[in-house]
Amino acid sequence: MKLSRPIRAVIDLAALRHNYAVARGRAPNARAWAVIKADAYGHGQWRAVQALRGLADGFALLEAENAADLRAAGVDLPLLLLEGVFASRDARLACEFGLTTVLHSREQYELLAAAAGSRPLPPLYVKLNTGMNRLGFTAADLPWLRQTMARLPAGTVTLMTHFAEADGGRGIDWQLARFRDLSEGWQGPVSLANSAAILRHPASHGDWVRPGIMLYGASPFADQAAADLGLQPAMTLESSIIAVQDVTAGERVGYGGLFEAPRAMRVGIVACGYADGYPRHAGTGTPIAVLGRRTQTLGRVSMDMLACDLTDIPEAGLGAPVTLWGRGAAGEVPADAVAAAAGTIAYELFCALAPRVPVQVTDAS
Repeated sequence: MKLSRPIRAVIDLAALRHNYAVARGRAPNARAWAVIKADAYGHGQWRAVQALRGLADGFALLEAENAADLRAAGVDLPLLLLEGVFASRDARLACEFGLTTVLHSREQYELLAAAAGSRPLPPLYVKLNTGMNRLGFTAADLPWLRQTMARLPAGTVTLMTHFAEADGGRGIDWQLARFRDLSEGWQGPVSLANSAAILRHPASHGDWVRPGIMLYGASPFADQAAADLGLQPAMTLESSIIAVQDVTAGERVGYGGLFEAPRAMRVGIVACGYADGYPRHAGTGTPIAVLGRRTQTLGRVSMDMLACDLTDIPEAGLGAPVTLWGRGAAGEVPADAVAAAAGTIAYELFCALAPRVPVQVTDAS
């Protein structure tokens, strides 16, 4: 049944392929995992697989059951469990379906060894903690780790780490130095680079890179736009004007009266609110596009609606198309710009898209 409310999200599969190609082009000597965790950053895991199957070198995700479903659907590419196994059931699935598995603790190794029994363990990505201090083995674990790895078949282990500040001024050199110290003597493959490192730190590319946010057309950098990196938006959130209010100078708009009109204004009401995934903390001045022209939001975002300034777009009335973020009929609004205005990042915008928002899939290629 077609929904009457005008809001929708449009997922562009061609943009996903384009952005994956950008990642491969930036790291031409490495293979690339397409990171599809968190339901492909809100874009839909199966949609991302559909777009990138036949192009990606492998898919990286979190849940063993989702990886098993991909295998059942005929996806025979390498599948990487980015946080490894959480329980014995995950370990059994990893062994049964040959899932490449991050190993960041001794307990995970014990789960995998028990599940494998007399069979070989699945391929392992051994994670070293080089300063992120979330997951990974430290220098204190090295004796056990080296002894354990020596018992594993050659070619089944890749060393990895994760960068904490690849997108910032501190960079990655300090973590690379720690990685080299922890991995002294290692001759096998390594996987180090996330989106930011792929784009800005070519020395980290190694054998496998792990593009995430860049696949979906957002920039990992606060100081560089996605378009300047050659990336295309893969998600567009769009809606329409459902009402227009003429307000006089001094009148207020929305809950709490946070916006006071400095002059006579035309205020458009858009069918989009925080229940759709639009950030409630996006205040006045957040960019929005109406009828192909850039304008701004006004006041506080409501559950189902938000207000925008139509004063300088007199032709915009009921039904006028609106782009909340992405590249839509009403114009282009970078998700990064919306996120910055809301004090967050595009990752959160994408992942917060509400289930009630209908999704349309397009493929321009």
